[in-house]
Amino acid sequence: MRQEFQGVGASRGSALGRARVRMPHALEVAEERIGREQVDSELARLHAAIDTVRGEIHVLRERLHGALAHEVGEFLDLHTLLLDDPELLQGLDELIRTGHYAADYALRLQRDRIASVFEAMDDAYFRSRVDDIDQVIGRIHAALHRRDHDTHGVAGEILIADNVAPAELAQLQTQGVMAIVTAAGSALSHSAILARSLHLPLVVGTTQALLKINDGDAVVVDGATGSVILEPNADDLRAHRARVRELARERKQLHRLRREPTITRDGVDIKLYANAESREDVAEAHALGAAGVGLYRTEFLFLQRNELPDEDEQFRVYRDVVLGMTGRAVTIRTLDLGADKADKTGLALRDEPNPALGVRGVRLSMAREGLLETQLRAILRASGYGPVRVLVPMVSASEEVRTVRALLDKVAADLRREGHEIAERVPLGAMIEVPAAALALPAFIGAVDFLSIGTNDLVQYLLAVDRNNEALAALYTPLHPAVLRVIRDVIKLGKARGKPVAVCGEMAGDPAFAPLLLALGLEEFSLHPATLLELRRAIRGLNLDSLRKRAPALLRAGDRKAIERWLEQTNAV
Repeated sequence: MRQEFQGVGASRGSALGRARVRMPHALEVAEERIGREQVDSELARLHAAIDTVRGEIHVLRERLHGALAHEVGEFLDLHTLLLDDPELLQGLDELIRTGHYAADYALRLQRDRIASVFEAMDDAYFRSRVDDIDQVIGRIHAALHRRDHDTHGVAGEILIADNVAPAELAQLQTQGVMAIVTAAGSALSHSAILARSLHLPLVVGTTQALLKINDGDAVVVDGATGSVILEPNADDLRAHRARVRELARERKQLHRLRREPTITRDGVDIKLYANAESREDVAEAHALGAAGVGLYRTEFLFLQRNELPDEDEQFRVYRDVVLGMTGRAVTIRTLDLGADKADKTGLALRDEPNPALGVRGVRLSMAREGLLETQLRAILRASGYGPVRVLVPMVSASEEVRTVRALLDKVAADLRREGHEIAERVPLGAMIEVPAAALALPAFIGAVDFLSIGTNDLVQYLLAVDRNNEALAALYTPLHPAVLRVIRDVIKLGKARGKPVAVCGEMAGDPAFAPLLLALGLEEFSLHPATLLELRRAIRGLNLDSLRKRAPALLRAGDRKAIERWLEQTNAV
């Protein structure tokens, strides 16, 4: 019998498939003991399952690249570290050896033991790590009961679940899942961001779907409207086919924009830069006609390795990025690493009470002697091969900018003295993602050449809302009057002082926000290549002069609903 459920569309696309229902994860395992003579075989079975999970994560990690590797790799790396955690492994072994528990029950006991420690902590970040523990334990439990002849896959199916982790999302997509529907989640979560990068339809916030849909039911999902239809009728199927045809036409139209300029209807050229992390990202950015690389992440060079990359290794990577953009500017962000990343080098601090407010970004680079100087040397050496800019993350005080500027000048002098060919001048920029940096900008804007607004962190810091906390998902939004005013003020001051300003957060890659950002004065966007053509199309349909005239009304908006109404009225024009 046909039923329709309404959720929140988190990733566009239309899908028709069989339902695969997965109830909320709970390791409900009855107590089971084994005989002394079974201990060795049970340990072998457990460690074989752990090795299987390690192998699966390694294969998935190798398959990912670029910005996708950045979004998912962080979670995969954390899961790898948990799999190697002595407390987890030794505890499991001890439960089997001395308690004579079966591996399944040992997993449950150890999970509960570790989770209770994390749940008792005051810090919300560490409490949230229980989800990662559950995912790792769940993977091991599934591997314990997997059989070589288990060939039932998920291709052609639509997953109906309580929630889905980013690391799992990529794996499901490679296995052929058509779409995902979750009871929990947020359109601004890591999983939603990743789903959009993968072009995988996702609908969140549909509790009833999880309760009413059964395995094998036919389901139609519309990731744009958030509609989920159980046992669709003839009209539903016709509408689905029409949406699929429309999406195919849209993809063809977007493909034609690869070589078109990003110019508004009234003839203003808007620069679209790409966020990148790999050669693949750089190649895609070049092919899509990006103005350059507006944010090249360097963290991947430091993650999941036992030693720090030296100057030569970093230089070769940065040089290849510069060469790949064939004369278009490349903005290289210095290391943005903190305790929330899975780092084996010992570089990032462990057990920080609150990593989001801890030793990260430029704070970490300046705290570790020689770290920033080595990176700046490598970046400046790459400047001999094409235009390069240096971007400093997590700036909160003018002293940080001035210290980096002094070090950059020193490194340039050293390299020239050593005979290296480097650019006559390498522009230095600051990321505005800490509210203090936005407020103190008049005091240090003279020390930088350009600015980049990182809206992902700016929103969470400005609104005091953890962007990974689903309970606060409704509060985490760039459509807040305070956010818009800060963005406007940074852009206005940048223009007054002749400093280019870009927005490089998730907000920049959403075509729905383009009218708003253009009205606030933005003329440079930096975004994931996956949505670059959609943004180009949106901008080509807008009149900049008209938007700027409507900016005062936008800035008078007193709440989110008023800002949304402004956007609706703009789109209706």
